[in-house]
Amino acid sequence: MASTEIDAVPQKGLYGWISARFPLDSILRDHLTEYYAPKNFNFWYYFGALSIVVLAIQLITGIFLTMNYKPSAADAFASVEYIMRDVEWGWLIRYMHSTGASAFFIVVYLHMFRALMYGSYRAPRELLWILGMVIYLALMAEAFMGYLLPWGNMSFWGAQVIVNLFSTIPFVGDSLVEWIRGDYYISDITLNRFFALHVIALPLILVFLVIAHILALHEVGSNNPDGIEIKKVKDASGRPLDGIAFHPYYTVKDTFGLGVFLIIFCGIVFFAPSFGGLFLEPPNFDPANPMQTPPHIAPVWYFTPFYAMLRAVPSFAGTQVWGVIVMFSAIALLFFLPWLDKSPVKSIRYKGPITKFMLGVFAVSFVVLAVCGMKPPQGIYPLLSRIFTVTYFLFFLLMPWYSRIDSTKTVPSRVTYHDHEH
Repeated sequence: MASTEIDAVPQKGLYGWISARFPLDSILRDHLTEYYAPKNFNFWYYFGALSIVVLAIQLITGIFLTMNYKPSAADAFASVEYIMRDVEWGWLIRYMHSTGASAFFIVVYLHMFRALMYGSYRAPRELLWILGMVIYLALMAEAFMGYLLPWGNMSFWGAQVIVNLFSTIPFVGDSLVEWIRGDYYISDITLNRFFALHVIALPLILVFLVIAHILALHEVGSNNPDGIEIKKVKDASGRPLDGIAFHPYYTVKDTFGLGVFLIIFCGIVFFAPSFGGLFLEPPNFDPANPMQTPPHIAPVWYFTPFYAMLRAVPSFAGTQVWGVIVMFSAIALLFFLPWLDKSPVKSIRYKGPITKFMLGVFAVSFVVLAVCGMKPPQGIYPLLSRIFTVTYFLFFLLMPWYSRIDSTKTVPSRVTYHDHEH
């Protein structure tokens, strides 16, 4: 039955009452039952849906945490202890929120890596990729603002180091740092403004960006492991021959992925919430002390690749301005990815050995830099940071050359699919 005929049938009950006053039917059709996704999605396509789930976890647990948290330098640390010890199920909500922060970055990084593998940043999805990168920046800002709120010693000194990076900006650096802090040092007013940004401004921005990202995705259609546009081959009714309705087929599949994710997530929450000091650092179990610097100051693990790049560049004339430029350039390059890739094919399946090697080097570089950023800048770690900072940038800067000269395989006219493919 055609959609116009469906519209002509009056709906009854509460659903019909809502549909007569709100475009519920069209929303469900456009984004679920009549949104056709490629039928060859694999394991890598779980992470987009999981990122929405983790966002929901963070929003819900964050609301409950704010009910008992006090955003003041005198009471913040004690209020977190109160949540952990005296609020009913407060320890669970706090651990879900702290574990969710790391889980958010894990699924986002895997989601981004899938886009790199299958060329999901290529035309016509350039805007989709850019929106995703803006979400990534907003997520980094949200995580940084929230990191200060427990007012632990590592939170205090980590925020001090990161905020002071802006002082390297010529002419306006010192004024900018003072504006960010709202004071001459990290203080009560800094905590208050970070709290406001973390619980109100940035979550609103994130939600609107995620909605825009989904709308952009459904406008151009989902990519697939073959990098083939399924909209080019349709039947007489306009349905893609290689597409299946997102609901119920992928909602069921994503539900299975969600179940596996929740098993791992709950295992960490209940049995290893600090995850060996990666998710919750030992110095953060001590209150902020401006007179006692932790032995080794480092940001949370999801920032450490860029922190390692910052430290990899030697300071000149007592300033880290070049390290800051390198660090921000590493993020900025990601925005230009759709125009750096000159390969005639999208997916890694049909690209040659050079591209596969460079993508592997990029992945190794990111992981090694993350480890180096967590370690003190001594021994072999500074050398490794410099080597893998160079390889990270070479992946992007050489892409217009190696993606053009690399050999490619013939891309099939239709998506490749095998039953029970994983």
